[in-house]
Amino acid sequence: MTLLSPSDQFDLGRLPRIDVRLLGRRITCMTIPDVVGAISEACRLRRPVLVSSYNIHSFNLSMQLPWLYEFQQSADITINDSMGLLQAIRLLGLPLSREYRVSYTLLMPLLLETCERHGLSLFLLGGKPAVLEAALRRVHSTYPNLSLQGHHGYFSLDDVRDNARIVEQIHNNRTHVLMVSMGVPRQEQWVRAQRDNLAVSAILSSGGAAIDRLAGLVPDCPPWLSNLGLEWFYRMCREPSRLSMRYLLGNPAFLLHIALARSLNLGGELLKVESVGLPTL
Repeated sequence: MTLLSPSDQFDLGRLPRIDVRLLGRRITCMTIPDVVGAISEACRLRRPVLVSSYNIHSFNLSMQLPWLYEFQQSADITINDSMGLLQAIRLLGLPLSREYRVSYTLLMPLLLETCERHGLSLFLLGGKPAVLEAALRRVHSTYPNLSLQGHHGYFSLDDVRDNARIVEQIHNNRTHVLMVSMGVPRQEQWVRAQRDNLAVSAILSSGGAAIDRLAGLVPDCPPWLSNLGLEWFYRMCREPSRLSMRYLLGNPAFLLHIALARSLNLGGELLKVESVGLPTL
């Protein structure tokens, strides 16, 4: 198997990697091609990488759950999957472009294409059994040469036998890239518990109902609406019973955190740029 390095394949110098801390939470500001390039490089070097993500919901939960905060801090790359977070960073003085928002809607096609092209096996963990099967069929129809397997997310995190069987299935598939999509914080709980048992090159703790989207059950938000930072409104209108409380309470809670930090004059603790450089591991 021959892989191109990120610098050969993705023009990593186009936009730098910028590591920031927002209210003490580390966010890795990278573009979608650079994130996929880092995953490809991790597979080439066989050096494990954990890719997690922040949106406003998971950001708020990290304020409430100390273990989730520690998990996010331990990730090698913690991408920004939220226009709301990007807008907050802009308002606090760092004028990042929209390309620093890593939406799984846009990331997945490039990741799938890269895995197929370079012979990287992908394993999907999450979704209802029927939804997962639909996602596998749909992805296979578009990427017929991709090595792809999966397991649904409807199992007990406390069942030792079930978890051992899933880990064995991941190993038997000789998985390079594992994408775990079971909702926050359940997916992070599973990765946290099983991370040391997983002999894979890249683990993605994903967001945005990624497997439902691959199955075609969740339509993509129109780009013009997403660019305005209103994807949350689009999703809430489509699933009001499940998402109304999350967004109608969560978004104001996030703004309150920012406003409170500003009123307390926290300065560098509010937004701090830690490093700027080429987006390499």
